[in-house]
Amino acid sequence: MPTFSYEAKTRAGEVRTGTMEADDEAAVGARLRQQQLTPSKISKKGFSFGFGGGGSVSNKDLVIFTRQFSTMIDAGLPLVQCLDILGSQIENPAFGRVLRAVKADVEGGLTFSDSLSKHPKIFDHLFCNLIRAGEIGGILDTILQRLAAYIEKNAKLVRQVKSALTYPIGVLAIAVGVIGIMMVFVIPSFETMFKEFGGELPALTQGVIDVSHIIVNNLFFIIGGIGGAIFSLRWWMNTPGGTRTVDKALLQFPVIGNVMRKIAVARFTRTLGTLLSSGVPILDALEIVAKSAGNFVIETAIMNARAKIAEGKNMAEPLAETNVFPGMVVQMISVGEQTGALDTMLNKIADFYEEEVDVAVGNMTALLEPIMMVFIGGSVGTMIIAMYLPIFTLAGNIKAG
Repeated sequence: MPTFSYEAKTRAGEVRTGTMEADDEAAVGARLRQQQLTPSKISKKGFSFGFGGGGSVSNKDLVIFTRQFSTMIDAGLPLVQCLDILGSQIENPAFGRVLRAVKADVEGGLTFSDSLSKHPKIFDHLFCNLIRAGEIGGILDTILQRLAAYIEKNAKLVRQVKSALTYPIGVLAIAVGVIGIMMVFVIPSFETMFKEFGGELPALTQGVIDVSHIIVNNLFFIIGGIGGAIFSLRWWMNTPGGTRTVDKALLQFPVIGNVMRKIAVARFTRTLGTLLSSGVPILDALEIVAKSAGNFVIETAIMNARAKIAEGKNMAEPLAETNVFPGMVVQMISVGEQTGALDTMLNKIADFYEEEVDVAVGNMTALLEPIMMVFIGGSVGTMIIAMYLPIFTLAGNIKAG
């Protein structure tokens, strides 16, 4: 979804800035007013996916920072001194500049969470809200440890998403490249040789040669068309309608859909469990989780469930009505609500589904590998057979003569 940066004022007149993913500026304004903020400026930014990191700051940098910061706070060092030490010693110079800017804002009177929120490319909405909860509850060191663990687990899920999608796309790209090289360079060489033989070519051979002619004669148009199609597809995928269509298709796609759904469940339960255990109110937690879901279908389901929870219902029933979350997840959440240990139950569900994602990615790779090999072998094999058919025919004629 498009990302918007905003500037808004609280009822006390305090200025808040940050970023938010939404369909349009009106949706951003509506969400801000729900948070009792009065928007004064909303502008569209670039598009983003995933958690933390951003720009030249990696997840690894963020994990090291949160763990080191937690240790310093736990040891009793003042907040400003921690920022000063980390800002001067951190290896990433870009991150060091950001930390020094955060230190200056804290010294200027801003809270730590508000200072971090001025750098949304590095410290996203979830990060800042957890820090705010830690400041209010006096458990900032604990919150930082939870954040570090969350970022590490979330980074693992992102890698699994890339692994799930990269393999079939990579193999398909290689296949197209091999076929293209054969069509442009190999087939014309065989055609020259066949002309010297004379006679009529087999239908399969003539068909492959005709396709080669079309590709060679229109090569630049084909390359331009492919480039334009990729650019148009990327642009369309970043529009609200394109995002909805792609996210829905990913969840329904055979094999890959199962992996995507498990990843979404693991991310939802891990994020919500981390927020609730840190003292964030459930309605605020659900809104944050929806924004970090990474899938429009999941985000819509969570926000619909949140609306019904705000009316007084428990969590399990609205989640079941979305038909997005597996029955086992809903039942375990119901048990967690009844026992008063919802955050613990959510983290147990996340542990289970993260293991399930490992298994699902492995199974998907094992299933797709032979399918891709058959596709590549069939395509290349067809062209090889087509090129050698005239040779076999010529050899047969020589023997007959």
